[in-house]
Amino acid sequence: NTTKDTYENIKQVPEVVINIVNYAMAEQMSLASTEYGKGVNEFVKAGFTEIPSDTVQPPRVGESPVSFECTVDEVKELGDQGGAGNLVICRVRRIHVNTNYLDEHDRLDTTNLDLIARMGGNWYARAFGDALFEIPKPLSGIGIGIDQLPESIRKSTILSANNLGRLGTAERIPSKEEVQNVISEVEFTELFQNYEGEALTHKVHEIGKSVLESGDVKRALAILLTVDHE
Repeated sequence: NTTKDTYENIKQVPEVVINIVNYAMAEQMSLASTEYGKGVNEFVKAGFTEIPSDTVQPPRVGESPVSFECTVDEVKELGDQGGAGNLVICRVRRIHVNTNYLDEHDRLDTTNLDLIARMGGNWYARAFGDALFEIPKPLSGIGIGIDQLPESIRKSTILSANNLGRLGTAERIPSKEEVQNVISEVEFTELFQNYEGEALTHKVHEIGKSVLESGDVKRALAILLTVDHE
């Protein structure tokens, strides 16, 4: 039944600095969350470097890979009972990026950032190594969506929900000619000679899944459509 110093400070000075936290500073960040008394400098307590901001009064954390200087547009109080919080809506005025976390193209290197995410209780998640994965976005056009895929693909016992989601990013259904070109390939000619029915579908879907997970959505969809080709 108490409010955080951040909330009280914002009411006095409607400005903040949002400092992104990575694994290298996780323990210091946690220490800074201690309920120190009003007026205690948490930079000093947590061993952080206090750096003056350019556009707002609050300082920023020197160890943070990315910091956002912000003015506060609005504070929405979400209740006065246990567990209720306050939503602080900020407007970014300036961004500071530690160049050590940029790649050769001067873009943020996600694998190098090693960011953490707040979970429940004392738990956090670390965005590092095998925990990171990419999902290509259909930015150049509108994906057809899962609903446009044939039922045999939608109800496949081989393809996962993630596989279907990736197929749904295709911008169009391959033409009959494109599907026929796949069937004409030696590998698929032999496949159609040696298998039929569910066994054939199973084999084709396994190949399509492998091609899809290698990143070639267009070819994967053409392969999967061979079992429905007339």
